Amino acid sequence: MTLVLLDGPVGTELARRGVPTPLPLWTAAAIEDAPDVLAAIHRDYAAAGAEVHTANTFRTDPWSLRADPDGDRWRRLTDAAVRIARGAVGGGRVAGSIAPLEDCYRPDLSPPRGPAAEAHGRMARGLRDAGVDLLLCETFPHAGEALIAVDAALATGLPVWLSLTVGPGGDLLSDDVVEATLRDAVGRGVEAVLVNCARPDRIADLLPRLAGLGVPFGGYGNVGEPDDATGWRSDGASAPRPYAEAAARWAAAGATILGGCCGTTPAHIAALAAAARA
Repeated sequence: MTLVLLDGPVGTELARRGVPTPLPLWTAAAIEDAPDVLAAIHRDYAAAGAEVHTANTFRTDPWSLRADPDGDRWRRLTDAAVRIARGAVGGGRVAGSIAPLEDCYRPDLSPPRGPAAEAHGRMARGLRDAGVDLLLCETFPHAGEALIAVDAALATGLPVWLSLTVGPGGDLLSDDVVEATLRDAVGRGVEAVLVNCARPDRIADLLPRLAGLGVPFGGYGNVGEPDDATGWRSDGASAPRPYAEAAARWAAAGATILGGCCGTTPAHIAALAAAARA
């Protein structure tokens, strides 16, 4: 079994390094305000052993920047994010992140089909034109919007992966909906399926549902929890070794794609890499 190692988060890592991530741009602000720090984060994940690196495009989409007066800032930020990632990681694969248009933990805010399809289509084409190797539709808490994003991504001709989230509380999507949505996505042409932005134990519960879908599968989980004041708060469970031990149980269940989400660091990815070599 060959494991593929993803990188870890940009958002909480920027915050850990003292870079503000203000709304509405959130992590995208660092593309202009702290490009050297952003590049260093990508380099650190590469040095830790990551093989697939997600460009910082989670919030560079035209929906998030719809108030931009010239209408093209989203494309400039997307191009720059991909360029920074590519320059930092050398020969590693670069994934373009396609995110929910509103809030990862608020499926009730997902826009109607028409506007969602238009926005995700523009973003998918923008990422293709920026030169990514694959499209990662990630952290979707809404099955309908996830499949809209998948269709937009597949239309580019690039490889597409889909990752759903059940959220830190583990209850944004039922197990049945996760399985049915990912099965539908595979039928449409998605090449890998994942669960992310959830507790490691909750991901472990879901992985058996992914094992029979006929494509590579895996997960990248959180350590810590959301915090209204700071955005994210880690605790004692955030040490790399417990996370790597949890991910080893995912691998034992057949997962072949492993990485980290909110609260994890390059040290967590290094621990995954070391476990994979053991």
